[in-house]
Parts: sequence; C-alpha cells; structure tokens
Amino acid sequence: MKKRKISLSFIITILVVGLVTLFLLWSTFYFFSLYVESMKQAAQTSSEQAVTQASNAISNYIGDMQEIMSLIEQRLTGNEGNTDQTLETLCDVRSDLVAIYIYDEQGRLVDSHTGEHTLKEHYLKDLSYIPLDSYEQGVLYLSDPHVESLLHNYYPWVVSVLQEIPGADGEKLRVVIDIRFSKISDYVDNVGIGQHGYCFIADSKGEIIYHPQQQLLYSGLKTEATDGLDLSHNGSFETKELICSVRTLDNCDWKVVGVSYFSELVTAKEMELVGNICVMLAIILFATMVISFLVSRLVTNPAQRLIRAMEEFERDAAGYVYQPVEGTSEIEALSQSYEHMVRKIQKLMNQVRQEEISLRKTELKALQAQINPHFLYNTLDAIGWLCEEERCQDAVEMVNALAKLFRISISKGHELITIEKEVEHARSYLKIQNFRYKNQFSYEFLVEEDCLQYYCNKITLQPIIENAIYHGLDRMVDEGHILIRIYSENDDVIFRVEDNGVGMSEEQCRSILHKEPGDNSGIGIKNVNDRIKIYFGKEYGLTIESELDEGTTVIIRMPKVEEKAAAGWETSYEKSTIN
Repeated sequence: MKKRKISLSFIITILVVGLVTLFLLWSTFYFFSLYVESMKQAAQTSSEQAVTQASNAISNYIGDMQEIMSLIEQRLTGNEGNTDQTLETLCDVRSDLVAIYIYDEQGRLVDSHTGEHTLKEHYLKDLSYIPLDSYEQGVLYLSDPHVESLLHNYYPWVVSVLQEIPGADGEKLRVVIDIRFSKISDYVDNVGIGQHGYCFIADSKGEIIYHPQQQLLYSGLKTEATDGLDLSHNGSFETKELICSVRTLDNCDWKVVGVSYFSELVTAKEMELVGNICVMLAIILFATMVISFLVSRLVTNPAQRLIRAMEEFERDAAGYVYQPVEGTSEIEALSQSYEHMVRKIQKLMNQVRQEEISLRKTELKALQAQINPHFLYNTLDAIGWLCEEERCQDAVEMVNALAKLFRISISKGHELITIEKEVEHARSYLKIQNFRYKNQFSYEFLVEEDCLQYYCNKITLQPIIENAIYHGLDRMVDEGHILIRIYSENDDVIFRVEDNGVGMSEEQCRSILHKEPGDNSGIGIKNVNDRIKIYFGKEYGLTIESELDEGTTVIIRMPKVEEKAAAGWETSYEKSTIN
C-alpha cells in the first residue's frame, strides 16, 4: 500500500495555524492574567470607594452632631436666651433627634428634652448614658445601638452621642443626644458593592455594631469573619472568597467594613471574559485557517501545476509541450528552469532515439550480412561436391535452386516477405541439401493456408533447417526427417521446425541463443532470433526444445503482419535510416 504523502498546503496551513494558536494562547494567558489582576484592583477600588462613601457620609453626619453639641454647649454656658426652648426646638425640628439628656458627673439625669414624647417616671436602666471610667472634655463618644429606654411608650432604635461640657457654674455636665440609628444605617444600607456585596459597622475590637443582616447574625444563620480581619488600619484585604475594605470614621473608633465577593466581581467577569475569549479565539483561528489556506494555495497551486506538468512529461516526454506556470517570482523562476530542462531532455531523447534507430538498422544489416556468406559458402560447397561427382544435371538444378534462393533473399531490398515466399525459399534450400546428402533425410511441410498471406523476416527458416541438418541429422546412421509446421495462434504466427536428430542438452540449447558473432557454430539461429526481436520486440523470437537421441524442435513466434503493416514497418525503417 502506497504511503500517502503530506501536501505542502497542509503543512503551511498547520504551521501557520499552530504558530498563531501558540501566540494566541500565550497572549491570551498573559493578557488574561493582567485582566484578572486589573479586575482584582478594580474590585478593591470599587469596594474602597463604596466604603469611603459610606464612612464619609457617617462622619459628616456625626460631624453635624458635633456642631449641635457645640450649639448646646453655647446655650448651657452662656446667657443667650431660653436654653430649654432651644433644645426642645431642636428635638422637634430634627426628626433624627429622639431626645437630649443632660447628666451630672455622677451620671444622674439632670435634665431632658424629648420633644412630643414624655419621660418615664421610673425606668430600670438608662441605656443612653455611656458609662466610662473617665471622659475627656470636648471629645465626642458614641454608644452601641440600643433601644430607647427612657421614653414612655416609645422605643426607637438609637445611638447615643455623649460629650462632656462645662456648666454655667463651672460644674461638669455630660450631654447625651439620642439619634435614630436608622439615619446611620441608611448610609450603610444604601451602599452596594456589586449585587450581593454589603457594608457593616464594627468597632476596633471587631465587635459588630450594625449589620444589614443583623437578624441573621442574631439567629446564628450567618456569621461574619471579623476575627480574620485587620481592623487596626484602613485598607483592603483579600480572603479566598472575599474582598474586605476597612475605613475608620474620622471622629470615632467605628470602622465601616465593606464586603464583596470574588465570584461576583472577579470570577463572574473572568468566566464572561473566558467565553468572549473562546469566541474570539475561534473566530481568529477560523480566519487564520482560511487565510493560511488561501496563502498556501497561492504557493501550492503553481507547484501543483508544475507537478502535473512533470507527470504529463513522464507519460509522453516526446510529444509534451510545456506551458509556463505563473505565480510568485520564485515559482516563475522554477517554471523557467523546468522549461529549459524539458527542452534539453527532449533534445537528448531525440538524439538517443536517432542513435538507437541507427544502431538497430546497423545491427540488422550486419546480421543479414552474416547470413548470406554463411549460406552461400555451404551451397557452393554442395554444388562443388556435385560437380566432382560429375552430376551436372543435379548441379544445374542446384544452381537454379540457388538462383531462386537469391531472388527471394534479395526481395527488392525488402526485409519482410510473405510467409508463402519464405516457404518457397525453404523448399529450394531443402532441395539443394537433398542433392548433397543423397536423400539421407526426408522433409515435410504442414502450412495453414491462411498463414501464407502474412509477412515475416526473410531467411528465417533456412538457418534453422541448416542447423537441423548439420548438427542434428548429419551424425545420424538412420534416415533423418524434418517437419516444418506453420500455424496461427491468436494474434501470432508459429513456425515449428522439428527433426529426429541426435538432440541437444538443456545447456546446449541455452548457449545457442547466446553465441556471439565470432562463434564458429550456431550463429544462424542466434541471427534469426536477434532479427525478429529487433523488428517486433522482445516478446517474439525463438525457443528451443530438445532431448538427447530424440530430436530437436525450434519454435519461432512472430506477430501476424499484413501487407499494409509490413509496408509501414519498411517505411519507418527507411525514414529512420535517412534521418
């Protein structure tokens, strides 16, 4: 089974696609890494911005409380109007203010301003007061979110803001403003980081002050991993799944913590990017394959035309007419070189053909020249023998037979004669030999009538009969016999010359057909064989079958050559000789 070769177009396409694929994979990996890193930075920046926004809003709001606290301090330490009226007005006007309480140094409630709400006469615990070991005057303190416990039938969720200020008479007063915690929580709740990110408030110890999912935390359905967070300074921190940003409020130790998810801010975008990259890579690879295929065809199509031209030249080198192949400069240069080579090969082939034809003609004429002197010598020897015996009449008949032989041999210069004339030629030769051998052998012709019209090489049978007589029958004691049969077999004509002579060994049969012209014996048979092969081809010629003491059979095979075909053979050889 012939191994299929890989085409140049396929190699170019695979090479280009492979290189582009490797480059795309490397560049995709490189830029993907950069993109992921930039996405992380963007996620951190987004989280920090959200946290900063929330912390600034809360800080500004607490700053407003600081200004209110300064206003209260002015009313308590100065004589600028009715202080109680001012504080009640603040509670009424500011909906975010639930109540204002004033305590002494021992933490006892001295005064209160609750707007439209009334103070309880008896309360179990004051949750609005921030119990500290010491207070620094002018510093604002914030409590944890708690339920208002001092008002009658009113329990809002509040954060207490406490500051120590000097009183009018020099005593230290501690002013507490209860503000609705919803005001602060709104700043946190309204900040979104992605679809599922959120913010919460914690203190420096990691204790959660406010969480948008407070109820889930209380019920244990959710936990917040604040233990692993570094809340000592601002910044962003990454965990396996989360991005956390921390920002400390300007005027207290509260920390606003933003939580966002990698899966949402980074991973999801990564997957989206991967999908887009895959689509882009598929489009690029497809385009690359198409472009590389077209480019390869630009190179390989002219090469394929050159290959087809070479195949046509192989099939019919002599009649091939080269058509130049257009393409790139390299292909055109190759085409020109190939055209030059074709013309040179055709010229050399023509020279070789003419030399071969001339050589074959020379060999044929040399072979014919070998026969005539050989046969003439034998015939004249026989005539001389008859003259010595004073058998003049027999000599005359032999001379007449010889004359007929030579007329047929000459055949007006033709190499091919009819089988009928060749049979007549053989009969004349046998008649001559019968005179010489005094009828020591008999002969018989069995010829199909249809074969007489076909043509064969002249002087084909005579050398075979001559060798049968000299080498087969001449050494016999008993009477010899020669049988000449001519019959058709498919598209061929078969000549069989059989004798009952002494026969030959298998080695002798092989050597007869390989004797050189310088050999003294057997040249006639090799001569006939060579002439037939020169004229008709190597599939025709002689074969010899022989057994010792049994006889020898020479079989000659030639094609059926009719008159027109014979004339064509002669004409072609004449033209070749002229050329």
